[in-house]
Amino acid sequence: MKVTTDMIKELRNMTSASISDCKKALQESGGDMNKAISLLRKLGLELVSKREKQVAREGRIEAYVHFDNKIGVLLEVDCETDFVSRNSEFCQFTKDLAMQIAACNPLYIKREDVPAELLENQSDKEEFYRQNCLLEQPFIKDPNQLVKDYFANIVAKFSENIVIRRFVRYKIGE
Repeated sequence: MKVTTDMIKELRNMTSASISDCKKALQESGGDMNKAISLLRKLGLELVSKREKQVAREGRIEAYVHFDNKIGVLLEVDCETDFVSRNSEFCQFTKDLAMQIAACNPLYIKREDVPAELLENQSDKEEFYRQNCLLEQPFIKDPNQLVKDYFANIVAKFSENIVIRRFVRYKIGE
């Protein structure tokens, strides 16, 4: 199947990947949009692992207070350059993460953060990860996407090491 510019535009709008990555993914998938999206996600995860060695010394502290003033979140997300930290898409990403934390109350950022002794008592470890690890949760704005996929898309878009460093969630009475 011939890859058209309309197909590339559509995939780019869906994923925010570069034009060349979209074209390559569509060519490799034979024009299948779903396969191309999977290929781009895989590419994004590969970029994440390659970029982890870069030092992230810039970033944002994001604050979110729920409309009833009963839940609040402080979140630190680091990146390599102040150019990225000021970018509107990066700012939206940090706001989305803070809102995710407020809504879903994760205890950890990623699987590796969960203490091994805590996992020993869990009958369904995957469900425990999904409930308690930020990156494993379905994204509240798009439940068909995990937070880690949204994160991988942001890393792939900016081609920088981006680190969700830490967060704290406050709730009245807890």
